[in-house]
Amino acid sequence: MKFLKRFFDGIQRDLRIFLFILVLLEIYRAVFIFTMFDYMDPNTDNAQIFSALWTGLRLSLKTAGAVTLFPFVFCSIAGLTPRLRLAIGIFASLIFSTLFMARYPYYKEFHSTYGMEVLQGLNDDIVSIIVTVFQEYGMFWRFPVALILTVMCIAVLSRLLMIKTFPLPELPTLKKKILFTTGLVAGIVLFGIFARFGGSLTYTYGVNWENAALTSDEFLNECILDDGQALYRVRTMAKLMQAGEISGVDKENIAVCAEFISQRKFLNADNLAMYLERTAQGHKINTPRHIFIIMGENFMQWPMLGKYEDLHLADGIKSLIAEPNCYYSRNFMPNGDFTSVALTGMVTGIPDVNIRVNYQERTYQQIYTCAMAPPLKELGYKVDFWYGGAPSWDNIAKMSLAQGFDNFYGFSELNAPKQTTWGAKDEYLFRAIKEHLDGEPPTVHLIMTTTNHPPYNLDLKAEGFDFDATLAEVQKLPNIDDAKTLTKELGHYWYMDKVVTKFVREVSANYPDSIFVITGDHAVRTDPGTHPTIFEHQSVPFVLYGAGITQNILPPDAPGDHISIVPTLIELIAPQGFIYYSIAPPLSQSNGVGFNRDAFVTQNVAGRIDADVVELLPHVASSDLLNNVNLADERNAASTVVTAMRTVGWWLLTNDLKFR
Repeated sequence: MKFLKRFFDGIQRDLRIFLFILVLLEIYRAVFIFTMFDYMDPNTDNAQIFSALWTGLRLSLKTAGAVTLFPFVFCSIAGLTPRLRLAIGIFASLIFSTLFMARYPYYKEFHSTYGMEVLQGLNDDIVSIIVTVFQEYGMFWRFPVALILTVMCIAVLSRLLMIKTFPLPELPTLKKKILFTTGLVAGIVLFGIFARFGGSLTYTYGVNWENAALTSDEFLNECILDDGQALYRVRTMAKLMQAGEISGVDKENIAVCAEFISQRKFLNADNLAMYLERTAQGHKINTPRHIFIIMGENFMQWPMLGKYEDLHLADGIKSLIAEPNCYYSRNFMPNGDFTSVALTGMVTGIPDVNIRVNYQERTYQQIYTCAMAPPLKELGYKVDFWYGGAPSWDNIAKMSLAQGFDNFYGFSELNAPKQTTWGAKDEYLFRAIKEHLDGEPPTVHLIMTTTNHPPYNLDLKAEGFDFDATLAEVQKLPNIDDAKTLTKELGHYWYMDKVVTKFVREVSANYPDSIFVITGDHAVRTDPGTHPTIFEHQSVPFVLYGAGITQNILPPDAPGDHISIVPTLIELIAPQGFIYYSIAPPLSQSNGVGFNRDAFVTQNVAGRIDADVVELLPHVASSDLLNNVNLADERNAASTVVTAMRTVGWWLLTNDLKFR
């Protein structure tokens, strides 16, 4: 009887913890929606906002239940000190308050309530991440605000737990005790199921993160997920992806996917390498002495579009494109949303399938069949990696050297001061490369810049950037959340554009038999307002410049992505009959699709991979091609390509080459 009294008292206090967490999450959800109102579609009505709040409340039953499980087990059942119950509530309040404050800059950058970017951050340079979060994203003041919110939570929760509970009913007979105890246990079980399934006693009618996107507004759909459910989504997706349960991976049909890539019917080989084998058609330009592949940090494409020309952010790269010895494709995608994903895609030739390539054991045991270095070395080039940061960052030096690169040059080789925790200014990186070229044999240089990255602390005025003039133009753009912050970020883009263009022109003058590829590692960090198009949010340029290049050397606006670059270069310079291996075709034989984890681009449209969202490309929407584009057909064709390439990429990372 003594246990039952304590247990009955305890579960009432647990219920208060549950309701407190549930209400706290709903308050944070409502506050976030109304303080980030600019990110909502202008056509969204109050009914959808209410729907998001109601659905989110049901979903948060899961999170509140997960928190309450701890005091229920340790206090109500095990009988540990009641102070533990308050401590658990305080800890949960601190976590959710901190996540709530951090969600603001996170959403502004990634348009997500905590997504797969979290895992990337955990595997990144943690010290640099922390420095960036505090310097650039305001955690110096956001975290104290989270502490103030936590103190307020403590005041409410401690008072709530002190309220007297209902006494255990008088149970004079054994039968009544058994009936009461049975009913109590049954009620607790039903309540647990109700919370577990998101406001229902069955999975079918419950709310889960998988089916919670019930509104037509993407912002509201993300707000439906509280921070706990968003992180649970990350965990679940990571486990599924590691097992091959990822959109676009059809591991049961690896042979079909391999045959699609090879375009050779009835090959019937049992080794995947046979399907990745390609034969060069014969060189289109004279063999260049040096090849430079410049991956500009956050070198997004939207500043190059005509509608943003008054910002004058990309005048350098646009001046290169205007020259006769330059080819430019607008229909281009990065390999992913992060620098390391872009680089691992370039180095290994494997598309992003949400497997950390640079942390896979096999990456350091064998060179992947479609890796970048071997065919280029066979063509007579050294293959070097240049990075403005630390070689140890994200195993990038170790990974590239294991995959056949000859040299890796990082911050320590630049003889330059650090601009930020991530590395030196780009001009020092390019200076070191130029000084290194004298007397060097033919070399392919993969170059990764660092300056256009938070914390944005470059002295823009000293670099010649007209902040006030750009700010005035930025303020004219629709749906701008913070014009000054955006202008500061764009100033770093402008600086990168300037130094990249200067490097290309100077090296071209000194080594005229060189060619350059200019692209971006990703584009998601800086958007032209709160409602960017898929193309603006995701696309990066593909610029091919130098000796022998013409504006028509490749098909107009050939769709592709990072893993298209190396096969494209091989087809330009390799002799006829040269054998190489690649998942992606060269742009000269484009399969019509470029893609990454989240989005794809074709000749006419951009779309989301995991949602039925397709939009016309800006240069198609204003052309005569408009009436000839079928959005559904474009999406279906893209899906076939994405599935084939992702499946083969996943297989290379997780299995032997033999698959039959």
